[in-house]
Amino acid sequence: MASNTKITLRKKPNKDGLYPLAVRITKNRKSNYMYIGHYIDIKYWDKRNMAVRKSHPNADLLNTLLLSKLTEANKTLLELQSDNQDISSSQIKKEITSTLAFTTFSEIADAYLKELENNSKFTRFFSDKVRINHLLNFYGSKRLMFQEINEGFLRRFQSHLRSNHNLSERSIVNNLVVIRTLFNRAIKLGIVDQKNYPFGADKIRIKFPEAEKVGLTIEEVQKIENLENLSKQELHTRNVWLFSFYLAGIRIGDVLKIRWSDIYENRIHYRMNKNSKLVSLKLPDKLIPILESCRVRKKYSNDFVFPELEKADLKNDKDVYAKTNTATKKFNKYLKKIAIKAKIDKKVTMHIARHSFGNIAGDRIPVQMLQKLYRHSSITTTMQYQSNFINKETDKALDDVVNF
Repeated sequence: MASNTKITLRKKPNKDGLYPLAVRITKNRKSNYMYIGHYIDIKYWDKRNMAVRKSHPNADLLNTLLLSKLTEANKTLLELQSDNQDISSSQIKKEITSTLAFTTFSEIADAYLKELENNSKFTRFFSDKVRINHLLNFYGSKRLMFQEINEGFLRRFQSHLRSNHNLSERSIVNNLVVIRTLFNRAIKLGIVDQKNYPFGADKIRIKFPEAEKVGLTIEEVQKIENLENLSKQELHTRNVWLFSFYLAGIRIGDVLKIRWSDIYENRIHYRMNKNSKLVSLKLPDKLIPILESCRVRKKYSNDFVFPELEKADLKNDKDVYAKTNTATKKFNKYLKKIAIKAKIDKKVTMHIARHSFGNIAGDRIPVQMLQKLYRHSSITTTMQYQSNFINKETDKALDDVVNF
């Protein structure tokens, strides 16, 4: 007789009124249920699609867990059938359960990445996907269990990242942060016990090394402004870079989304991509010639000022991200050539436009005003960011001591 498995919600609530998620195993019209250890309110169950509704706070995690259990259950069932084993549903459950004792790191990671992708957090998605693959490749299998990720394992992983991938200390810490995030999720889902947690003061400590932010000086920016004999691509790149710099280091993702309709009353109005904040800034006089040079391409008021996103599917966040990323790489390639022509030794990139504004601002502008210009939510963030570029007091203190 035919056997089958399916995901289901059992209609037997626990003492808290929550219902258990399970995989149903049917053989000869007799069913057994393999519980996965998680309960939900019945309002979160989508009976038609046999899935946890997206309104549940852990929907992605639970649905990935359910699908992984169903997949492994079907695999075990097929193996039993291929061996011509005619056994009951309870015996099938016993065979399947023995192979499903734990949920792997890879399964939780897949749910986490899917969540990032669904929320259009593509920068985080692609960077964390690389970090997750670093760990799985180090282990050599997708069957890595959370119980195996202990202090010794992580110290060997750190050493591996230094020697085999030549990663900086900051990049290594970023790898550990992803692992910690997934470990906390696994604890929350009951997949691993808190006692197995490998992070803490007496275990693996996550401490971010102080980041070095390098910005251009006034003289270096002037060299870029005054460059002549630039190619068409280099000239366009310089315009985009200066556009960002003149407006307090607008991020490239926001620069490329600015339309002519966003510019009126001698101001630029736009919504930040990072935190959806509305921003309105006066157009500096230096920006007017750049806008005039771009105006020759303008046909409609809704056109982009810069053309990189003209062919992007604006309803597809992933496509917009991909084209922005491609454009950034292109700009950085030409900025390298511009830096050579300007005889600037520093690494010039699109992001350094923001650092350059901070470096030139130094401590000459009140931190509250810088917070508005940077569009930071917290003044603490602004103070930490700007501390990279404020050296006058420490320089004076040093001179006061040694110049005797």
